[in-house]
Amino acid sequence: MKFKNIYKGGVALCLAATLAGCSDDFLTPEPKSFYEPTEAFKSVKALEMAMAMCDSYLLSAVIDGNWNHVSTSSNYLMTDMGVYAKTDMGNFEDNFAAKLTPTSGMYEGGDNNAIFRFWLKGYKGVKYANTILTYIDGVEGLDEETKNLYKGRAYFHRAYRYYYLTLQFGDIPLVTKIITEPKRDYKTTSKEAIFKMLVHDLEFAVEHVPSYKEFKEMGKVNKEACQLLLAKCYLVTGQYDKAEAVCDDLINNSGLHLMTEPFGSFIYAGNTQTWDVLRNVIWDLNRPENVCDPSNKEMIMPILNFSPENHTNYMIMRSHGMNWSGGTIIDPAGYRNPALNMEGKDKFFTNDQDWVACIGRGIGVFRTSPYFNKTLWYVNGVEDTLDLRHNREVGNWVNMEDITYNHALVVEKLDKGLDTERDTVIYSPFYGKHLQLYATEDYQNEKGETVVKAGDLLCSDTLRCWYPLPLYKYYIYQHNFYDNRANESQLNGAQNKEDNANMYLFRMAEAYLVRAEAKFYQGKDATSDVNIIRQRAKASQMYTSVTIGDIVAERARELYNEEYRQSELARVSWCLAKSGKPDEWGNTYDIKTWDKQAGVDDDLPYGVVPSSGSYWYRRTVYYNLYNHGPIVSNGKAWNFRVDKRNIFWPIPQDEITANAKAPLRQNYGYDGYDETVPMFDNWEDAMADEK
Repeated sequence: MKFKNIYKGGVALCLAATLAGCSDDFLTPEPKSFYEPTEAFKSVKALEMAMAMCDSYLLSAVIDGNWNHVSTSSNYLMTDMGVYAKTDMGNFEDNFAAKLTPTSGMYEGGDNNAIFRFWLKGYKGVKYANTILTYIDGVEGLDEETKNLYKGRAYFHRAYRYYYLTLQFGDIPLVTKIITEPKRDYKTTSKEAIFKMLVHDLEFAVEHVPSYKEFKEMGKVNKEACQLLLAKCYLVTGQYDKAEAVCDDLINNSGLHLMTEPFGSFIYAGNTQTWDVLRNVIWDLNRPENVCDPSNKEMIMPILNFSPENHTNYMIMRSHGMNWSGGTIIDPAGYRNPALNMEGKDKFFTNDQDWVACIGRGIGVFRTSPYFNKTLWYVNGVEDTLDLRHNREVGNWVNMEDITYNHALVVEKLDKGLDTERDTVIYSPFYGKHLQLYATEDYQNEKGETVVKAGDLLCSDTLRCWYPLPLYKYYIYQHNFYDNRANESQLNGAQNKEDNANMYLFRMAEAYLVRAEAKFYQGKDATSDVNIIRQRAKASQMYTSVTIGDIVAERARELYNEEYRQSELARVSWCLAKSGKPDEWGNTYDIKTWDKQAGVDDDLPYGVVPSSGSYWYRRTVYYNLYNHGPIVSNGKAWNFRVDKRNIFWPIPQDEITANAKAPLRQNYGYDGYDETVPMFDNWEDAMADEK
């Protein structure tokens, strides 16, 4: 029997395959794949393969290989960090207040947000973990220590999925077993109860899963990963002293530490004559090639994405990079598309400067916010340009004004025949000069006509095409691009299995920031834990005291494109309400109402903190483009709006409908919400109901 058939039988019959689709026909097994699951799991080999499935599935849960859109950015769109910006997309995701409903706006793939995908992938990961936990006691030849190790690792995988499912969707069904017959009477379990279960399971995992030093194979769950996830769950459940203690142990006794000097392999970015990256620890730390390097003592647990068996395309440079070469930028002489170093489709001019090879050819699907681009980097009232995470001098950060008008060629076709015929080539007078957003003076052509006036906007789509690039976070060495430079026009990221796209699941920097939160909620000074991250980044500005806003800001600086931003802001919102501590503006939150608010502050002036809503809502509106009125770009007005209810995404209506024998609770503020719908308030009762 092949192990893959396990997923055609009883294992697939749980909500983890989503609540929808559990018809009687679906339950009828094909004869060639019919078997008894308990028989299949009597071998250690089957158990090892199931655990390998859990480990490898971390990758597909994070990214899906989409050419134009990196699905994890859906967890950044409705935050302080950025917005959807692909202005030529028909279903443009700007007005989440209106478009995000239980029945629409929840696409599994494509360029749109992948909210429903998080539901599907989350429960599928739960299913794989439940497979092990359901059948492990029937596996022959396992001693108790080994059995507990497998259970601990499975508990971690299940806890990791439920951690994000609850912080994305709130109160949800709790599934802990593999069912063998249709179940359409699931009830909702409160997020509070689920997190208590996660604490229970992760405490077991910390006790029984060995340290990373005892695993020779990368990508396996280790004690340190269990500790960090447990600490975050302790924060949610209000056990701040325990969260601090776990982080103390992780930081002081694990043998892991922050990397403070360059290490591993130095991966240069393109042509050094165009944009030179000087070797530095932040650049090295964020290179996929160095994530699993033996010298990297900051990595707690990776997500592996560099092998023929476990590779998913990761087009981060294409999706997140600004669309600087798309033709919406003109130079001060009025010449269109002056920066793209390319003639025709595949032919490149020979020149020392080649911006595509250095920063990629982004299409601007996700653009960073004014907060991330500028405000975030002010500490003590000073823009900290020495901070390696915002440093242009070492090459980690690229502003639009750093790019040059490179080969600004104008082709005048005297013969109107074939496109390939060239009769006259004219170089713009701004060739080699830096890009400008506005013209500084009038410019006349050779006929004496004024083609550009002083003050003219030189980029027609500033939303999609004009924002900075945190190159150190995005850059991936794409082998086919550099190996076949004459015929490759797009540097996209990890486009093939030869491209290393390993990434961090957890690393030690987050342990310091989680400990800082734990101290803050206890009324302790958390400054040193934030400053040690800043010191490693060679920042010039240090904090003398920290608010929750400072801690959350440091998470943004350090963990951008690693953490799920909206989920973490929902968690912090919850922790503020539970602890009673104020946010950076002095607001406090009621544990009974922090997630029970709805409404939109339309046309709120910039620089004004919303008077109500959760901490997530206030940060999102204050620091981003939401709820301030239309943004005009590319000849259209885009209305970025979020609702206070959007702190949690709606439960998909199809899932509610499929659970025909019992109602599932919809989230507050969405169509179908009914507070009288019963739900479990402890996880033991929810588990008992599965029998």
